[in-house]
Amino acid sequence: MAIFTGAGVAIATPFDENYNIDYDSFGKLIDFQIENKTDAIIVCGTTGEASTLNHEEHIAAIRYCVNRTNKRVPVIAGTGSNDSRTASWLTHQAELAGADAALVVTPYYNKATQNGLIDHYSYVARHTNLPLILYNVPSRTGCKINADTMAYLVKNVDNIVGIKDAVGDVSYTAQLMYETQGDIDVYSGNDDMIVPMMSLGAKGVISVLSNVAPEDTHNICAEYMAGNVEKSRELQIKYLELIHALFCEVNPIPVKKALELMGICGPHLRRPLTEMEDANTERLRKAMIEVGIL
Repeated sequence: MAIFTGAGVAIATPFDENYNIDYDSFGKLIDFQIENKTDAIIVCGTTGEASTLNHEEHIAAIRYCVNRTNKRVPVIAGTGSNDSRTASWLTHQAELAGADAALVVTPYYNKATQNGLIDHYSYVARHTNLPLILYNVPSRTGCKINADTMAYLVKNVDNIVGIKDAVGDVSYTAQLMYETQGDIDVYSGNDDMIVPMMSLGAKGVISVLSNVAPEDTHNICAEYMAGNVEKSRELQIKYLELIHALFCEVNPIPVKKALELMGICGPHLRRPLTEMEDANTERLRKAMIEVGIL
């Protein structure tokens, strides 16, 4: 059984003016998501600025999210690292905190061969009972999980069950399904490719868009799964300009600004991320108005 189907939000981590985690706003954002049909919460991922959190903050954010969610939806904890021991330790801590699964990004900067990826993920999986979703985002990490490598891991490691596919190439997704014979839970890592990837068998999306439009992102998936492909397609296209605006600067700069415009949290980002440029803020505002968020 899939950890979740539909739209899981890659949730932002609100910070206060002193750049500490703003738990009041974080709780408000978590509740907003669940009240508006988000199917799962993915905490401490890229959108959650996990790379700027120290280990204590990282585990505290996971624990808070688990407790605030209180079993209403699954919580998937981002626990990846470019160091296998650190990734294993973070995953174990997420398990202790009560997460339902872990999202483990490919090693970045030092990267790895395909054999290295097999060893890395097998090592992490051996030290946890959590189901693992691997996160394939070569544009950020410089490291890609080949489809045959993923097929090997799914076949040989029991608790590797899924992949967040942010390669941005439906040919890769098709090859992934071919190599694994469909025996894998695939989630789109790109909000503009939800419908195309679901047409190849994806279970849904791990979404930035869901931060600001949780119900309709859920509906893109739900309508597709209900057989209402035309309605799903219409929603996908409706949000295309907003999706592009949410990525006109590096994620999560735009989505933090969008959440500020909605009054959910402040725009504060940890360095080296910086405040959104005025022209891009205006583009984002117009896109949000166009779909009725503002």
